Amino acid sequence: MTKFLKFVPVQLTFWLILGIIVGNFVFIKPIYLVVILTLLICMLLLAYLKATKLLRPSLIFTLLVFLISFFIGISAITYKNQLNSKLHYSNSSEFSLEKQVTMLLKICKILKPTNFYNKYEATVLQLEGKKVIGKILVNVKKDSLNKQLEIDTDLIARTSYENISDPLNPYNFNYKKYLKNHHIYHQIKLHNQEFLVFQKRDETLKGVAAKIRNSLIKSLKNNGFKKDELAVITALLLGQRNSITKDLMQHYTSAGAIHILAVSGLHIGIILLLLLFIFKPIHNFKNGKYIAAVLIVLILWVYAVIAGLSASIVRAVTMFSILTIGLQLNRRSNVYNTLIVSVFILLLFNPFYLFEVGFQLSYLAVFAIVWIQPKLYGLWKPKLWLLTKIWQLFTVSIAAQIGILPLSLFYFHQFPGLFFLSNLIIIPFLGTILFLGIIVIFLSFFEILPQFLGDFYSYVIHQMNNFVGWVAQQDFFIIKNISFSLALMFLFYVFIFSVMKWTEKRNFLRYVLVLVSIISIQLIVIFEKYKLQSTNEFIVFNNTKNSLIAQRFGNNLTVSSNNSLYKTTNVLKTYLVGTGTERIHQHLKLKNLYKFHKETILVVDSLEVYDFKSIKPSIIILRQSPKINIERLLKKLKPQLLVADGSNYKSYVAKWRQTCLKNKTPFYYTVQKGAFILK
Repeated sequence: MTKFLKFVPVQLTFWLILGIIVGNFVFIKPIYLVVILTLLICMLLLAYLKATKLLRPSLIFTLLVFLISFFIGISAITYKNQLNSKLHYSNSSEFSLEKQVTMLLKICKILKPTNFYNKYEATVLQLEGKKVIGKILVNVKKDSLNKQLEIDTDLIARTSYENISDPLNPYNFNYKKYLKNHHIYHQIKLHNQEFLVFQKRDETLKGVAAKIRNSLIKSLKNNGFKKDELAVITALLLGQRNSITKDLMQHYTSAGAIHILAVSGLHIGIILLLLLFIFKPIHNFKNGKYIAAVLIVLILWVYAVIAGLSASIVRAVTMFSILTIGLQLNRRSNVYNTLIVSVFILLLFNPFYLFEVGFQLSYLAVFAIVWIQPKLYGLWKPKLWLLTKIWQLFTVSIAAQIGILPLSLFYFHQFPGLFFLSNLIIIPFLGTILFLGIIVIFLSFFEILPQFLGDFYSYVIHQMNNFVGWVAQQDFFIIKNISFSLALMFLFYVFIFSVMKWTEKRNFLRYVLVLVSIISIQLIVIFEKYKLQSTNEFIVFNNTKNSLIAQRFGNNLTVSSNNSLYKTTNVLKTYLVGTGTERIHQHLKLKNLYKFHKETILVVDSLEVYDFKSIKPSIIILRQSPKINIERLLKKLKPQLLVADGSNYKSYVAKWRQTCLKNKTPFYYTVQKGAFILK
């Protein structure tokens, strides 16, 4: 491990990552970056000439190399961010969020649809006839007339751009941030009559790959594969998870087997082993190893293209391409070196990968398997071959989970206790399932798939789904709603690192490092508990059908709602997990009057009860679209703020906003600004 940290690409990658992080938060003009890098390279050349004369690299030379790597990281994310380009549609004089504009779009990705919209990722080609660049989210209203658009479809639309909303309730998933990492900053909503579809003028590589995938999926349907089995096969082999039902996805997540449904390092690694075996005879010919390496890498990238070139596939194929070249050229490349070189190349190609959860999880899992698994495996040496293989798989699963556990708890707030069971049962057969699946898809495409083989493979996938479903139903072993902060996640990784270093060499300094990491974790837990108990909040959540108001005093949360199913809403679940609040203290029916600190809060609903003579509320909350004269209400009670929650009609809210503007009363609408929180 010490040698690994001294490996030059590791140090360069560290500075590259640091530069990417800085560049993500601090904007430096591209021209300044060019000047800085030019100066640094010139200084490096001078330092190199001096180092050559001295026959050893100087400290200045080393520092300059690191600085160049740092500024390359800043430059990479600056140039990759299309917002910094003058050609981006949002920088065009024609761009507007208020008026309708005409735009030419090309569909580049089909996303998972919702109940009301088909969703796509599209590239903007023209805005009001002017050439532009940039990606947007396209929502097409579902109806009986329109069918799903295909990749590379050109369409012309006249509509207005919309901002993508921030999370409307505290600790909800930040979809806006997720799309931002994919260079999507706006969205449009279209009805069938608001756009025209053109014939495809030119096809991209992704479009050709989508055609091949659609043909393969159609051939599988024609061979009688049912909905869930077909969805798993297309996810397992073709990288398409759009057709997987919510329940089936939740089963794989709860069972700790969700990685099986994403074409990633596990799948590419198995395919690589199959290809190495198939091309082994070529080694006997002249330059056979070189030919085999080229063919294997080519096949891996062709497969990556057909599977949709998702981030996980690109990562895995890049890493295994480097590994393949090393293996076939008889260079016993250190696995750590291969990993870090692939990280460097990927981040140079797309620095936004660094902020993707999948990127972080996959590399942490592989790194943990390489570093931690041999240590766990060495704890026991079974004599039986079968026990050896089971122990090997078990330690691989444990090592991977150790590597990703803090990050998983931070992002997903749950731990599948039976992950090792699902992995022990499925992974040994995954190679066979993938190999058989490739044969089934190939034969079905050419319409020569024997019925018995199709039925057998469908049965295998069906049984795998049933097993995963059974594991997911063992609720006792699934620990949910775990509150885990960023600081706690970081310190847990420090603890894991210090413990593993101590096992390598048990000296006093490393023992102290373990103790310091444990004490630091305890201090963070104490601090977060103090922060939890000293926080008081009054919250009007953004809830569409039923109003939801909560008062929190430390660890006690009192919820006011007229809906008996209030506990089932994700609004409350995410809030409890995010704050670390352990439970709902009590549930009350909504009242018309609340007192919080120095504020008096009046709730006006459809019953229109607000005539309190002795009370002057500072805040008024409107819910369930009350039919009242707002102007008279404002003049009579003179509140400092008017709040409308998500249970009101939009037409009513628009009138209330205008009235508040006229009377110079601040107005807050939860559908636009998110939950109203008073601390």
